[in-house]
Amino acid sequence: MEKRLYWLDIPRGRMFRYDPATGKHEQCHQGEQVGGFTVQADGGLLMFGTHGSIRVWREGIVRTIVEEIPEELESRFNDVIADPSGRVFCGTMPKPDGSPGSLYRLDRDGTLTRLFGGIGCSNGMGFTPDRKRMYHTDSKPREVYTFAYDERTGSLADRRLFLRLPEGSTPDGMTVDAEGFVWCAIWGGSCVIRFSPEGWEMERIELPARLCASLTFAGPDLSDLYVTCAGGDDRQTNGPGAGGLYRVRGTGHRGAPEFVSRVML
Repeated sequence: MEKRLYWLDIPRGRMFRYDPATGKHEQCHQGEQVGGFTVQADGGLLMFGTHGSIRVWREGIVRTIVEEIPEELESRFNDVIADPSGRVFCGTMPKPDGSPGSLYRLDRDGTLTRLFGGIGCSNGMGFTPDRKRMYHTDSKPREVYTFAYDERTGSLADRRLFLRLPEGSTPDGMTVDAEGFVWCAIWGGSCVIRFSPEGWEMERIELPARLCASLTFAGPDLSDLYVTCAGGDDRQTNGPGAGGLYRVRGTGHRGAPEFVSRVML
């Protein structure tokens, strides 16, 4: 693997990467909007974009797996996650007419299955350390749920409310650390929050940017927390650090290795 961090500027259809060893960063792709991606087992990136498109990117070469989803022509994918078996769970945004989004599962053979709809805004996902349950964020009602997850089949059942945040604090991207605690980027809250497996707030890290969008652990021992923040086109409203990528050290916690996708490999 490259040992570089990739992140997205969704509205402008741009993707960047950062090399912690050299401190250099660069834009490495621009095209249609991409709402989320996973790292493939062969090192490529599986990108989930507008109209339900799913494409593989590798150093500027793009290959299409799904051109579009008829039901998502007015929408785009948002956050996605690879599961332990190499499948990908991928959620969509609500449509301009207010129609809710959906959660899909992309299997390793390229089969795409709609699991359920009625989602205000599909967002961050994660797995419990025992791989028995999966977290899923619906940002519009400011709620995070858990589902019973079957690693063998990729099925989801038994939806339960994990947490609901107060108005003004919207859960966005998510990661689960090595101890099974849930970290949420808080859109509108200028912070990231660590929650216990029972849903209690345990820690809060403030950032100089109001729109915290996503986060992940990285580095040789997965102890560096990286946070992406939006709103860089209006720092007066969104904070002096809006639109930035942040590295937080010294949290005292470590992440769990992310799963890689194995779609069409």
